[in-house]
Amino acid sequence: MTRQTARWARVLLWVVPALWSCNYLIARAADGVIAPHLLATGRWVLAALLMLPFVGQGLWRRRAALRTEWKQLLVLGALGMWICGAWVYIGGQNTTSTNMALIYAVTPIGIAVFGARLLHEPMRGRQWLGVGLALLGLLIVIAKGDVQVLLAVRFNRGDLWIVAASISWVAYSVLLRHWPSQMGPGERLVAIIAGGLVLLLPSTLAEALLLPSPALGWQALGLVLAAAVLPGALSYGAYSFLQRELGAARTALMLYLTPVYAPLMAWVLLGEVPRWYHAAGALLILPSIALATRS
Repeated sequence: MTRQTARWARVLLWVVPALWSCNYLIARAADGVIAPHLLATGRWVLAALLMLPFVGQGLWRRRAALRTEWKQLLVLGALGMWICGAWVYIGGQNTTSTNMALIYAVTPIGIAVFGARLLHEPMRGRQWLGVGLALLGLLIVIAKGDVQVLLAVRFNRGDLWIVAASISWVAYSVLLRHWPSQMGPGERLVAIIAGGLVLLLPSTLAEALLLPSPALGWQALGLVLAAAVLPGALSYGAYSFLQRELGAARTALMLYLTPVYAPLMAWVLLGEVPRWYHAAGALLILPSIALATRS
């Protein structure tokens, strides 16, 4: 890794969680506006179209890689775009943001464990310390500084969708690193999106035929555009780049930054003023990420 590449990786490590945090706002705004599978399909179709002018020539030059890697691309597309896309929007209709945050809090640990075993990316003592402190900071934010809030958590059927999505994200993250590719990160992402659309398109059609869906309007199209650009093409492309440069385990720790960024975004966009427990969580999470991801 060159010095310039390392500098970009360090910057993106703190930027990508902000892009991911946008998806929480999009999921909240999408309920009753656009169907889950339709939102996920529109998100990835538009993301692929936006990226295609930049990676199209590279994909054509590496079309032999598409023929040899198509099974892997299909699996990664199913995990990252179908399950981690539409299923999150489905689960978000029947569960709380607290439950979603608690479930997703386990994924960096899962990626670190499987990364150590499958990818031979051992975590050192200071990295596990960073993971533990970041998790503690996350729990402070989720509990709003009150342990009784955590004890009062109740899980429902919507959480099963989130559990499946979190397991899928662990598998996607580890396999993305485990399976080598002849394509660059952007080229591979477009190919993975195509694999995910193989499953998303028929699911979206079945959703439209079997379930009542809200009529499409400008608000729905705006959500599709936002999802395609921010938590879509930009965040997934940067995530692939970071995995290549930093490894799966250290990159996964970015998830713990979302509870720091989400309140700030809600403050700017929704006027929801952050509370003291957001600051307390941030004081634990921010240095912990720096500690765990240091070379």
